[in-house]
Amino acid sequence: MISGMTWLDAIGWAGSALLVWSLLQTRILRLRAINLVGCVVLIGYNWAREVWPMVGLNVVLAVINIYFLVHLQRTRHDETAYAVVEVAPGDQYLGHMLAVHARDIEKFNPGFRRTGDEIAYLVVRGDETVGVVLLRDAGGGVAQIELDYVTQRFRDFTPGEFVYRQTALFTGRGFRTLRTPPHMVAPYYGRLGFRRTGDGYSLDLA
Repeated sequence: MISGMTWLDAIGWAGSALLVWSLLQTRILRLRAINLVGCVVLIGYNWAREVWPMVGLNVVLAVINIYFLVHLQRTRHDETAYAVVEVAPGDQYLGHMLAVHARDIEKFNPGFRRTGDEIAYLVVRGDETVGVVLLRDAGGGVAQIELDYVTQRFRDFTPGEFVYRQTALFTGRGFRTLRTPPHMVAPYYGRLGFRRTGDGYSLDLA
């Protein structure tokens, strides 16, 4: 420990470090949670030091974080919070989204290559596009998911699930089964009712 630093000082520095670290997070939920922990630590530190203005500030920040955490959790699986929009495979905005996030897409969907004839969906929350799902007709009533991508800010919310809930999107095209990419990193399909099949997942549509 640095000479002259007390354990109380160490707690104060730790709380400050947590606040700084929270601001480096790209995921909204994680940012709020870490920021809340930092605020709680600093409330205790400043209370012990009797620095009341800083106690008040961190109490207010903690309440704000709790409010947004509760709101985010309540809307995490709320269909009314998201919209699924089908777009043409050659849509310019879709191309822009894929280009802007190309490096991140490659990280989580290694080997993905766009063919230009996929069925394309954008997942939108408010005025922000938070996800892209591309699939193709693999024949025999099978829809092969080529890309299931979520932007970093919303990666804790798996907005792709709102696409798969709307089975009419697929059954209306004659699909009876959804099949996921075989090499997707950190797949979440097991939580959505998909079954494990080889190195991927499948979902039988009603």
